[in-house]
Formats: sequence, C-alpha cells, structure tokens
Amino acid sequence: MAANPDFIYQPPMSPYLDIIYQDDDLVVFNKGSGLLSVPGRLPEHQDCLQNRVKRVLPKATIVHRLDMATSGIILMALNKPAHVDISRQFEKRLTKKSYVARVYGEVKESTGNIDLPLICDWPNRPKQKVDYDQGKKALTYWRVISIDERKGELSTLLELTPITGRSHQLRVHMLAIGHPILGDRLYAHDKALSASQRLQLHAQVLEISHPVNSEKLVFMAPCPFN
Repeated sequence: MAANPDFIYQPPMSPYLDIIYQDDDLVVFNKGSGLLSVPGRLPEHQDCLQNRVKRVLPKATIVHRLDMATSGIILMALNKPAHVDISRQFEKRLTKKSYVARVYGEVKESTGNIDLPLICDWPNRPKQKVDYDQGKKALTYWRVISIDERKGELSTLLELTPITGRSHQLRVHMLAIGHPILGDRLYAHDKALSASQRLQLHAQVLEISHPVNSEKLVFMAPCPFN
C-alpha cells in the first residue's frame, strides 16, 4: 500500500545544482526540497542529486542522504579514501548536524529531547513508526527558536539536532510529541499539511573533519522558510 498514492515527482530545476564547497576530496551541495538524493526505481524518478552531480563530477559518490522533501546540506566524496573516511565519521557519529523545522502548534518548553525507538511501518512504507519492542534507538535534541502566529494558527520554529540518523527520524519524533512538521505529506494532519506547500525541514549545518588533514569543516545553508 502506497503512503503517497497521488504523488507526482516534480523536482526543482533552478538552481540545477547549488555547490557551496568543493576541493579535491569532497563537494557540498545545498539540495532543494523536492529533489531525490538518489534515483528511485521508476523511470520518472531518475532525476536526482546523484545523477545531476555525475554529469559534472563523475567520481562523486553519495556518503549520506536527505529525504526528498528535506532541503539543505548534503555532502559527496570525490575519491575512495575520502568516501571511506567520511563514511566512518557518520557511522561513529563524529559528525554534527543541525536542522531547522517549523512545526504545528506551540511547543511549550524551550528545550528538550525525544528518545523514541523507530522501525519501518512496513504495510505503509516508506513511513516509519515508534516501536518500543523492535525499534532502533533514535535520539533528537530540540530547541525553540520562535513561536509564530499566522491566520490564527500557532507554529513553532525549532532547531533540531539528531544524535542518531534513523530514516524519517525528525519527522516521526515531531509527530510523536504532537507537533508534526508543516507540509509533511507523510505524517502531518490536515491543518499542518495545508499550512505549507513544502516540508518545512531544512538541514542547515553540517560539521565534519576533513578526510585528509582532519581540519574541522563547518558548512551552512540558510533556511529558506525562516
């Protein structure tokens, strides 16, 4: 059963590629919302960041991914040693990631964390769900940036810091505490969905160590909906 039966893939064409950093070992992009990180199975899902990059940087390889609907910082390696080293940093949680999200309603506390294990909701894939028995550990820290009101509806702008990197982690965690991300076609209720034409989730900061000289690198992409 498809979770998104009426979905039509219409990836953004401008900018076609938004490169924010490049050297001999890695390249960093600001991915637009609506663009797949890697190709899907269907012929109409072949246009993606990976294939766009391959046309200009044939040796580039994907190290991590962002959901199609999520915008922001995504990194690729330009050689095998760099790929191995950066992959190790992600696996050992040596990287630091920070997201911005606008969620439905007013989040009452100023900071907090969500520690809820996640597993694939297999009959409704690609959706994920909280599962205390079989789910994998998932931990997210959050901080309120601002409370906003538009047309009588309250929303909260949050900084989200995932400690683990589970699929749809931020989206399911926000839903689990009663504050779905605006514009989320998979998880938001009608009011939260209709409040935005796009998923209001953006990967704003990524910090890694350079794979060759171990220099700390911090990449930033301004939030497009803030």
